Amino acid sequence: MKLPSESQLLRIFIGEADKFEGKPLYEAIVNLARQKGMAGATVLKGVMGFGADSRMHSAKILRLSEDLPIVIEIVDKPERIKDFLPELDKMIKEGLVTLEKAEVIAYRYNPKNGK
Repeated sequence: MKLPSESQLLRIFIGEADKFEGKPLYEAIVNLARQKGMAGATVLKGVMGFGADSRMHSAKILRLSEDLPIVIEIVDKPERIKDFLPELDKMIKEGLVTLEKAEVIAYRYNPKNGK
């Protein structure tokens, strides 16, 4: 797949404990993005943060089981992102979704990696 240099970055902020149909929400979002043929998705786990409720989420040693912040980033063509948003809206009950312009410099893969 070739991405245009003028693409979009979809960034989704949720909690690690958030669920969708009994599965971790971040897994459900990434799996849906893959099914929809999106260019790629990355899940990042935060060590500390807070959201709209101002409740602190932290990875301090005594609180390892806390609901840590999760950020999912997806870069793709604007039309693919636009088509993905309604389905994403059905999945997210609590969180933040942002969209911004992204200039794609390179998008490559190595076919020798066995994929």
